[in-house]
Parts: sequence; C-alpha cells; structure tokens
Amino acid sequence: MVAPQQPQARRLNLEIPADLAATYANFAIITHSPWEVFIDLAQILPNLPKARVNTRLVLTPTNAKMLLTALQDNISRYEAQHGEIKLPARTQSLADQLFSSIRGDEPDEPDAPEGDGENE
Repeated sequence: MVAPQQPQARRLNLEIPADLAATYANFAIITHSPWEVFIDLAQILPNLPKARVNTRLVLTPTNAKMLLTALQDNISRYEAQHGEIKLPARTQSLADQLFSSIRGDEPDEPDAPEGDGENE
C-alpha cells in the first residue's frame, strides 16, 4: 500500500525594498462588504481635529481571517516572551476614548450598540 503524499511546504521568495517607508498607525476603521474586508489605517495626533487615513488594506474575507489568525499567533508569542499586553478599560467606545480630547467637555451620549463596521 502506498502512503498518500504529504503536500510540500511552499517557500515564498519575498523581497522587501530597502527604501520601503514604514507607516505608523494608531487607529483603524474596519468595514466590509459581502466580498471584501477594508482596513483603513490612520494616525490620531493630540490636539488635531482630523485624523488622516494613510493606508487602506482590501482583503478577501478568507485572507482577512488568515490575517486575524496570524496576528493572534504573533501576539501570543509576543506575550509569551514579553508579558501580557494590558488593554485600557473600555467604559466608552474606542472612538470616544481617542477623540474625547478634541471634542471638549460635551456631555456623554449613550453608547450605540456595536455591530458590523465598528471602529477598532
């Protein structure tokens, strides 16, 4: 009896240009359609009323889920090496936390229910 062949691991020859500029992002807006997942990355800077999206990723739902898995795996390895990453308490939405300094002292509005296309 012949054993079934195991799939060969595929090696990807990846080139990262030496002059590739890194983009810093501390804010992401994630939305989707039935066919794609969109991740808009931006920088929010103190005392500036506007955040500018500087990168847009467009992924298939399958590739977005694979990216999620890869991020989870990498965060797990990071935490195993450097300790748990502590997240701030979320008594407000992330957008409210990030933008509260530029909105001033407005009264708090009730939280909207979370759903598809929420900011993260």
